[in-house]
Amino acid sequence: MAGMSPLFRRKAAPQERLVTLIRKPGCHLCDDAQTVIEKVCGELGVPWERKDITEDPALHDEYWEQIPVVLVDGRQHTFWRVDEARLRKELTE
Repeated sequence: MAGMSPLFRRKAAPQERLVTLIRKPGCHLCDDAQTVIEKVCGELGVPWERKDITEDPALHDEYWEQIPVVLVDGRQHTFWRVDEARLRKELTE
């Protein structure tokens, strides 16, 4: 499907999406991001997961300057601040 025109791709239902929050302990922006993710994903029924950069050297090397980082289906959606409306739009369109 990667090479397929966007016109012919099937839209994934919200429940088929995955939001990943990459964070670290003691980060107030990470706490804020998690609050938004919990709200939006909870309302839409979207699964989400939390990953800690202090426990994963590869994530640390890639994202340490940007945390919190939000991935949607494995692709970077945003970093530092999570906009509720933008995340909701990404998950429903």
